[in-house]
Amino acid sequence: MENGKVAEEAGPSSGGGSGCSSASASACGKGEKQREMIQKTDDEVVANDDCDGDDDDADDRDDGFVPGPLIPLKEQLEKDKEDESLRRWKEKLLGCLEEDFTGQMDPEVRFHSIELVSEDLEEINAPLPVHESQKNDFLFILKEGSHYRRKITFTVLHNIVSGLTYSNTVWKGGFQVYESKGMLGTFAPQREPYVLALDDETTPSGVLARGTYSAKLKFQDDDRRCHMELKYSFQIKKRS
Repeated sequence: MENGKVAEEAGPSSGGGSGCSSASASACGKGEKQREMIQKTDDEVVANDDCDGDDDDADDRDDGFVPGPLIPLKEQLEKDKEDESLRRWKEKLLGCLEEDFTGQMDPEVRFHSIELVSEDLEEINAPLPVHESQKNDFLFILKEGSHYRRKITFTVLHNIVSGLTYSNTVWKGGFQVYESKGMLGTFAPQREPYVLALDDETTPSGVLARGTYSAKLKFQDDDRRCHMELKYSFQIKKRS
C-alpha cells in the first residue's frame, strides 16, 4: 500500500450490445495520495455498502456547503438546441438514452464489483454489494510485498455524476496506517458499465506488516453525495 498512482483517465468497458453511443468520462484528473500515521479507534471489521452518517466527513457537512441545483437530463439535452455544435457534443456525450428518461434528477451510481489485478496473485473479484453471509469474511488475502491494482465496475443512471472521487482508509490495531484519495472524473448515464482502475499499490513487508486490517472505501461526487461506502477487512500473509 505504498507508491500508489491514481488512474489518469476513466472510460467505459469495451463491450457492445445496445447499439447506442458510449459516453466517455470527462474531466478525469490525477488524484493525490496521502499517507498518515494517526491514532484512531479501529472501525468495525465488517463489509457494508451503505453510506452511514457518523463518518470522518461530519465536520465537512457543517461548513455551510450548499450543493448546486440539479437539472433533469432531458432538460439539459433540450437546452440550447439552436446551438448545433453544442447539440452534437451533448449527443456524443450522452448517446441515445432518451427512451430511458424517468424524470429522476439525482444521479445514481451502482457498483457491481471490485477486482484485484496482480502479477503476484491470482485474480480476485468480489461482487458488490457484499452478501450478508460474507460480511465476516476477508474481502482480500494478500501476500507481503505484492504489487496490485484495484478495478471497479459501475453503472451511472438518471443523470450526470460530476466529480466522482474515492478515498480508501486502512486501520491496523487501532491505528490509521494508510490513506489514498483520488479524482475519477465526470460520467454520463449509459447502458454499458464503466470499468475503472484506481491506483497501483504495494503491500508492506515484514513481521509487523502481517496480520488483519480493516478498511473503508468511499465514493462521493462533488455535491457530496455518497454513492458507496464499503467497510471491509483483509489480511496480509508471509510470502512463501
